[in-house]
Amino acid sequence: MIRILKVVVCDDDAASCERTRTLMLSYFQMHTALDGKVWACFDGQTLLELAAQQGGFDIYLLDILMPELNGIETGRRLRARGDRGEIVYLTNSNDFAADSYDVRALSYLLKPVEETKLFRVLDEAAEKLRRQQNCSTVVYTVQGPQRIPLEQIRYAERVGRVIRYYCTDGTVDSRSIRVTFREAVAPLLDDRRFCLCGASFVLNFQYVTGVNGQTVALDNDQTVTLPRAAASDFKKAWGSYWLDLHDSMKNWR
Repeated sequence: MIRILKVVVCDDDAASCERTRTLMLSYFQMHTALDGKVWACFDGQTLLELAAQQGGFDIYLLDILMPELNGIETGRRLRARGDRGEIVYLTNSNDFAADSYDVRALSYLLKPVEETKLFRVLDEAAEKLRRQQNCSTVVYTVQGPQRIPLEQIRYAERVGRVIRYYCTDGTVDSRSIRVTFREAVAPLLDDRRFCLCGASFVLNFQYVTGVNGQTVALDNDQTVTLPRAAASDFKKAWGSYWLDLHDSMKNWR
């Protein structure tokens, strides 16, 4: 069982907000193995403040069309803070798919939200969270072994005789390795989010926001330069990764 599942509903329409909140409560009543809590608010700014107070949420159910700070911009600000919660958009239109990719939303659902579709998305979100908790790699450092969730690794590279892991909360250096780089990062490459780039780089597609030639832009405004020979294949693989996510999102509508 995963830890307490924290969910927040944000919708400027009070009736719609309450309906979604009630659906969430019904979901948790049906899934007694999940320990869930639900919050509700009516605007993006309040949600951001609430997220800061609670240390973030596992699932965000966000209306898109809200005054002042809409759902897309709210999602961007959450991601800019490093928030990795699953975002599910609620909307009256199909016109926001491209914008939802910018914040790596799990899905978006048309209003009025159907219980069956919402519950299917929640099942996927809960399963992703469970996998993330159980999916990690052990890095042997000079201070001893350190377990790092794969979700937190933006990329890793070989620096001299060690592997440096660039994580959302800092960097971790391995001890000197005695195997090839590919062998050392095999736990990462077993996860479809990661891509080997040349002989000494592996990048997490989830954190990539753009590719221009050999330059890869990450979500924290950092850039990484790829080997020339690897740039073209990486761009194709990155595009395929997000296309697959796009196709899966269409199935939820």
